[in-house]
Amino acid sequence: MFSALFYNVFLFSCGVALVLFVRFAYDLVSARLLLRHIPGPKPSSYIWGEEWNLYNSSPGQPYAMWHGRYGNVVKFRGAFGHQVVSLTDHTAISFILGENAYLFPKAKGVRAWFKAMLGEGILWVEGKEEHERQRKLLAPALSSQAVRNMAPILFETSAKLAAQWMKILDHQHVDSAEIEITDWAGRFALDTIGRAAFTYDFDFLSQEKIHPDSLVAVLDSLTNTENKKSSFYMRALFWLFPSILNIGRKGEMIRRTKQELGSIGSRMWHDAKTVGDHQGRTMMAFMLKADAAAATDVSKGDVIAQMRTVISAGYETVSAVVAWMLYELAQHPQVQDEIREEVQRVRHDSIDVSETISIPLEEPIPGTRETQIVIPKGTLLAIPLNVVHQDPEVWGPDAHIFRPERWLERKKSQLRHKHELLTFSEGPRACIGKAFAVAEIKVLMVTLLRQFSFSCEYEIEAFQSFVIRPRIKGQGTSSLPLLIRKL
Repeated sequence: MFSALFYNVFLFSCGVALVLFVRFAYDLVSARLLLRHIPGPKPSSYIWGEEWNLYNSSPGQPYAMWHGRYGNVVKFRGAFGHQVVSLTDHTAISFILGENAYLFPKAKGVRAWFKAMLGEGILWVEGKEEHERQRKLLAPALSSQAVRNMAPILFETSAKLAAQWMKILDHQHVDSAEIEITDWAGRFALDTIGRAAFTYDFDFLSQEKIHPDSLVAVLDSLTNTENKKSSFYMRALFWLFPSILNIGRKGEMIRRTKQELGSIGSRMWHDAKTVGDHQGRTMMAFMLKADAAAATDVSKGDVIAQMRTVISAGYETVSAVVAWMLYELAQHPQVQDEIREEVQRVRHDSIDVSETISIPLEEPIPGTRETQIVIPKGTLLAIPLNVVHQDPEVWGPDAHIFRPERWLERKKSQLRHKHELLTFSEGPRACIGKAFAVAEIKVLMVTLLRQFSFSCEYEIEAFQSFVIRPRIKGQGTSSLPLLIRKL
């Protein structure tokens, strides 16, 4: 009896596996047939496709090479033969990010990452109705007017960072010293988002040493990924097998981060409901009002998921931008001088931030008359921002050079498409925190450049972590030591 049962289970399992294999093969063949007219590189590996090339190269370099060779629409293969279409065609980008945004959901692996680390917040959710409901909860607190009300907090936090650097110089009785920018940028980002959004002071800027179990250390350990084979396998496979995020050391780090963010969010929410937000202008205040409104369907889970999202996004993206911006300024001392001279004028510091920071086609696919492409369901779409933002037809022959003056020569209104500048994406799913992030960076740059000059004595390279981070060439993890000097 046991052998018969085992035999039946074995046959059933084989049948399920065969069905899954046939479905996978059918989808793979169908995608190849529909996309066969799109040019692209031959896969470097039968198993991994171009994944190792993308992982082991300077961020964005393979995309730049492919689009330079094949045009605005490129096809390449990922792990186990799945098809990826990369687009730099501005009409196609406008179609995808604009009014049709909800027809193009995030990849399953990306959504799995957001859900595992942040919960079912605004970065995870799909569908027009639910996304608009969640965006409505956050939008009032991140409007231009709300951000203007936060200005005193932004200046206070920026001044606190500058004061800590002055303290280091005074303690050493020197006028200049080497500062690890990535460390301080992360502290600044968390302290700012904590106070401005939630009336909560993490106070990381005041700490001489960061405890390894603190939030800033937990976030850094998760997103500051070394170039290891294990990291490559996870990155290559999670597009097809999102459950891989639940296993191993990385899975444990993701769960730890979610737990820590959730614990902090719960504490913030409890304190806010008990004491209240007397400032009335933070994100917490708006969420309290939404919670108090009888007609508003807001659960504690919604609130905590949004808190996780805002804290994580506010930390990782802003800290990386601050680091890269200070590096570029360190490489261009004349730009530092120009900004100091014009620091009272809004125009120039706005310029500097802009610098750092069936699908229709505008042009037919080379060698064909195709002015639209049919994309099979499940095909991954990539929009390589480094290629879009260095398009010489849009930005000129020096598009790859850090030159803030281009924004004096060309206003954003002169762009042929608003999707030519995608620092914060565009359309209904554009970054909801754009106004806050831009104001935060402007205030910090003005504060620091009034008191310090910056230079760099190391060769720095970019590497792909959760975002693109700087590091000393040849090292594993993120680092950006800059020499700061009192003015």
